[in-house]
Amino acid sequence: MRRRELFNSLASSFTKKQEEQVEFIRPPYNEDKSLFFKECPSCEAPCVTLCEEDIIVIAEDKTPILDFSKGGCTYCGECAKACEYEVLIEDSNQKISAKVEIDMLKCLSWNNTMCFSCKDPCLDDAIEFLGMFRPSVLENKCTSCGFCINVCPSEAISVKGV
Repeated sequence: MRRRELFNSLASSFTKKQEEQVEFIRPPYNEDKSLFFKECPSCEAPCVTLCEEDIIVIAEDKTPILDFSKGGCTYCGECAKACEYEVLIEDSNQKISAKVEIDMLKCLSWNNTMCFSCKDPCLDDAIEFLGMFRPSVLENKCTSCGFCINVCPSEAISVKGV
């Protein structure tokens, strides 16, 4: 085996492992994630149709996930009100189980270009800038609503399930 073939095989196995580790971000108001797999596949998904921001979509496994490419979650509770199987519970205080991160290498502000695209839509004031540059997400304020994600011109903001 040549050196190039070795590196290509190593790289392809690493890429496959990353693809397998995709974790979906679930809607808020859930307290037992196992209920998504137990109850949601047989449901007609009223949570999708009643979502004001149109960010709830049905995954291949027929369970609801959040798609922040369209917007963010206002925590209006309509999805929980519509849930007949109590997968999403209206009285639950459970927020979106995710962590929002800023990639410093992709971020315009971290690369000395003035940009406040992520800060402006943040309703919780959870993105802090050091001067006019270097934004960071304040974990104690961030509700993982996702409004900052689709507005980033350099796609430097990501959300990961926790």
